[in-house]
Amino acid sequence: MPRTTGVKQVRLEACPVKPELANRPLISSDQAAELAGVFKILANDTRLRLLHVLLKAGEICVSDLAESVNMAPQAVSNQLQRLVDRGIVESRRDGLQMFYRIIDPCVILLLDQGLCLSEDARRRRGKTQ
Repeated sequence: MPRTTGVKQVRLEACPVKPELANRPLISSDQAAELAGVFKILANDTRLRLLHVLLKAGEICVSDLAESVNMAPQAVSNQLQRLVDRGIVESRRDGLQMFYRIIDPCVILLLDQGLCLSEDARRRRGKTQ
């Protein structure tokens, strides 16, 4: 069980309001490639688990995060760096420890919708099989 020391709740801003997808112009090739890159970063079970812990904790140090997902801190740091590079999470140093938090509120909505899709699809498959 992770220690509670070093865990700080962080409040995220709401996802900025944007036009509904159906009312937007067709996405360009560049936008589609960028979106595919976002989905590739999120299409990793370890990173999804790390994001969920970050969401629940608000802000958490690498060692506590690693303990939460039963991984080595270095492996967690490597995965977190990919999320930092995409602007999804950010880090801050406090002495010798690195703390991470989600900074893109839209990713939380995306994770919530993705989990909803997964759960609903599983439920539908169970009814049709």
